[in-house]
Amino acid sequence: MKTMKELCDIVRETAFAIHVYHGQGHLEKVYENALAHRLRKAGVVVTQQQPLTVYDEDGTVIGEYFADLFVGERLIVELKACRTLAPEHIAQVLGNLKSARVEDGMLINFGSYKFEIRKYALSAAIKA
Repeated sequence: MKTMKELCDIVRETAFAIHVYHGQGHLEKVYENALAHRLRKAGVVVTQQQPLTVYDEDGTVIGEYFADLFVGERLIVELKACRTLAPEHIAQVLGNLKSARVEDGMLINFGSYKFEIRKYALSAAIKA
């Protein structure tokens, strides 16, 4: 089993290679399919549009969130194809981590000429 750092490194390197090859201008779904395909080829377990249960603070199930990619059954990957990442994208990732009770997430933007990727850990975000 890979450590979270190793898993994130694989995702980062694979996403960057996709950015270099495909460039910007595609819909988010194209990048989602490409990243899922290449990660699977690398032997990484990945599911697309994975439903994750959303909990209220008392543990009550209040709905579902569909992660763009759920990698290694423990890393939420949120993909964007926009000009630049905005604060609401970060809030979305942190909110999804918290309400789905998943510790680690990544936010990747393929829409900019400059590759953007950020890693988030729920415990670090709560302490900040």
